[in-house]
Amino acid sequence: MTRVSSDPAPGSADVHTVWRDLGLPGLIDVHTHFMPHNVLRKVRNHFDALGDQWPLAYRGDEHECLALLRGFGVRHFTALSYPHRPDMAVWLNDWAGGFADDNPDCLRSATFYPEPGAGDYVAAAVEAGVLVFKAHLQVGGYDPRDPLLSDVWGNLADAGTPVVVHCGSGPEPGRFTGPGPFSEVLSAHPRLTAVIAHAGAPEYVEFLDLAEKYGRVHLDTTMVFTDFAEARAPFPSDALPRLADLEGRVLLGTDFPNIPYPYAEQLHALTRLGLGPDWLRAVLHGNAARLFGL
Repeated sequence: MTRVSSDPAPGSADVHTVWRDLGLPGLIDVHTHFMPHNVLRKVRNHFDALGDQWPLAYRGDEHECLALLRGFGVRHFTALSYPHRPDMAVWLNDWAGGFADDNPDCLRSATFYPEPGAGDYVAAAVEAGVLVFKAHLQVGGYDPRDPLLSDVWGNLADAGTPVVVHCGSGPEPGRFTGPGPFSEVLSAHPRLTAVIAHAGAPEYVEFLDLAEKYGRVHLDTTMVFTDFAEARAPFPSDALPRLADLEGRVLLGTDFPNIPYPYAEQLHALTRLGLGPDWLRAVLHGNAARLFGL
């Protein structure tokens, strides 16, 4: 059963207004981060090193962040983590499994890295009930076409298990970011259920092309359309009709808690698009509920 904080989070009224006015029971956020304390510390140190470029709005511990999300009315969320070296993914997955056991409103999450045995531990994770994986090509610094990942993509495609993939070149390009490398993965595994993080920023148009070409490719809204993102990688206004047409494959994502503005800003940014209440209801709840069988 979903647990909702009895002590509403600061700023929760703004969030509640959005989903209640749409007649929704709450939100489903497919792009949130919970991870072991030492890993979270390193992530925060990275953002702190950016100074005023990325001032973190939320700095609480695990329990405080959980209370905030539940106070916002987030009914389900993820615990996305990502390895940057071999022999790290299984440890992260074990931690995430325990976290999901303790927090049943968290979609059971996992990750992988191009290493011997990756296909086996991903298959085992799917069998154990993992609902969503994360692949971060920028931080991981790996080629998604690596032969060591062939079985991983194949297993996920066969199982229909979604994978949130950070493959766009924002906020900083990597050796294997951009639409090219991952488009080759989709060509080899066209039935893969991929959720393109940040809607592929800044290569929005190219990733819209992929979503239109492959029926199981989705886009998440993480940071897109916020003032922060628009100042750095604006979404092309002439592409909005295409986003509207993909109503059934756009999912709410926020990057909470690693965001430099209040949680409500993501919702307000989506509302300002003027794509209509049906689109918002689908994006904020319905699409993820259907994708994950919630």
